[in-house]
Amino acid sequence: MRARFLAMTVVCLASALAACGPSPSTPADSKGPASAGGAAKGDAGKGDAPKGDAPKGDPAKGDAAKGAGAPAMPPAEVAVIITAPEAIALVADLPGRLEALRTAQVRARVPGIVQQRVFQEGADVRQGDVLYRIDPAAFQAALDSAQATLARAEATLMLTGTTAERYAPLAQANAISRQEYTNAQGAFKQAEADVAAGKAAVQTARINLGYATITAPIAGRIGRTQVSEGALVGQGDATPLALIQQVDPLYVNFTQPVADVLRLRQSIGSGGLKAADPASAARVRVVLDDGSPYPHAGKLLFSDLAVDPASGQVTLRAQLPNPQGLLLPGMYVRVRLEQGRNDNALALPQQAVTRGAQGDTVMVVDDKGMVTPRPVKIAMGQGNRWVVTEGLQAGEKVIVEGFQKLRPGAPVRTVPWKGPAGARPAAAAATPGAPAAGK
Repeated sequence: MRARFLAMTVVCLASALAACGPSPSTPADSKGPASAGGAAKGDAGKGDAPKGDAPKGDPAKGDAAKGAGAPAMPPAEVAVIITAPEAIALVADLPGRLEALRTAQVRARVPGIVQQRVFQEGADVRQGDVLYRIDPAAFQAALDSAQATLARAEATLMLTGTTAERYAPLAQANAISRQEYTNAQGAFKQAEADVAAGKAAVQTARINLGYATITAPIAGRIGRTQVSEGALVGQGDATPLALIQQVDPLYVNFTQPVADVLRLRQSIGSGGLKAADPASAARVRVVLDDGSPYPHAGKLLFSDLAVDPASGQVTLRAQLPNPQGLLLPGMYVRVRLEQGRNDNALALPQQAVTRGAQGDTVMVVDDKGMVTPRPVKIAMGQGNRWVVTEGLQAGEKVIVEGFQKLRPGAPVRTVPWKGPAGARPAAAAATPGAPAAGK
């Protein structure tokens, strides 16, 4: 096997060498003078070819020419606003909870069996409307007994009065003893007291009979009933029967951190802010849980003078109309209260500000189209905007969109930012048709 493999290798090498040698059809010594002259001319032509082909075949020169003719990458396009001062009302957005204007617990004031429930649960009732009826038989009997006792006392009063009048002239004439006359006068006074006690007993019995018919103490909306017909109520304690709440208007109780109150007062005292107009400050707006604004404005009633030591909050209360009954006691809402004004405020869309542990920054574009980060201070939020107090001047261009297109050291081209109307300041758009930076 080994000898066979070596033989095959020798054959292959011989074939390769034969292929590299001169072709048998064109032997070297077969060339004549004409052939030699032609070869010389051909060689001369081949020798001239490199001179004409050198510029075309030079890779370095070709690449340089190609690079010189290619266009530069255009500047990235970013949307900006131009900062402009504007008058902004400083509105505090505070958590609040609704409370009924008046609440009345309907209770059984006399013992008895409930005979009838008159009202419809969840309905609006007026003051004095009948709600329940308790069996009045026992109270009617007590009233009749008290009236009979009063009648007997009045009869006794009449007899003792007549006796005292008849004894008066007899006592002056010494026809009777002074003791008899005194006893007659005492019996008359006692009869008068019995009549007064009888009248009080009749009044009490009449009141208890009236309590057997339970009426609404206030006007409002009544909730579910606590008892049903046939229930024994009022034994030992006044049994709660139902709850009535006046829901138009409503109270809204809300709190504000005392630190915010002090900061606001210091800003107003230093002249940085103006106090809110009393008419505007006394009005509050409410935002519901779903974010929709409540259509009716309320009025501020008072601000508590004391601070809650547990939470460090100041309690405020406002009154809110509720004509459609949309609001219910116990609901949580957001209360917006105007507390001051800044006539030279700079406001930016929230997406233009990068907030972090090291502080807040914005990206500012200069006149040459170069982007520079700028630290700023944020005072508060107004809707979907931040109010900037330090770090920016009026007329500067701040990037709102296009942060992902920024390249280090590369200029940008600015276009006006077209955002929501509520997020744009009055003159915060870049000038349309601004020339590209670097042109």
